[in-house]
Amino acid sequence: MNLLSNALGIHEKALGLRSQRLELIAKNIANADTPNFKARDLDFKAVLSDANNGNMPMKATQQGHYPVGESIGANGLKFRTPFSTSFDGNTVEMSVEQAQYGKAAADYQATLSFLESRISSARKALRGD
Repeated sequence: MNLLSNALGIHEKALGLRSQRLELIAKNIANADTPNFKARDLDFKAVLSDANNGNMPMKATQQGHYPVGESIGANGLKFRTPFSTSFDGNTVEMSVEQAQYGKAAADYQATLSFLESRISSARKALRGD
């Protein structure tokens, strides 16, 4: 199993994170008319860098400093800041969500294609083609 995880590298984790991000954006779109719904997103770069480097939290150097930086959860979730406010407290903006979903879907497909290529190469090597 270690041989397979070394062959796939970080792309296995990236595919799972991209899938999670697609689900979050789909939930945002589904709740576009729900009052007080707060749109969320996944900070892909932060979560992936934590997976590579280990989690290195910020440290306060003096008593008056805040203990944390940007409010990103332990799982990389953050709330999206809307460009324009709505009267019902909903922060989902359909144009933004649709654009983000399209980009996330293309990123997911690119990662999946890369993994497919790596697996195909490993399969050919094992067969001796």
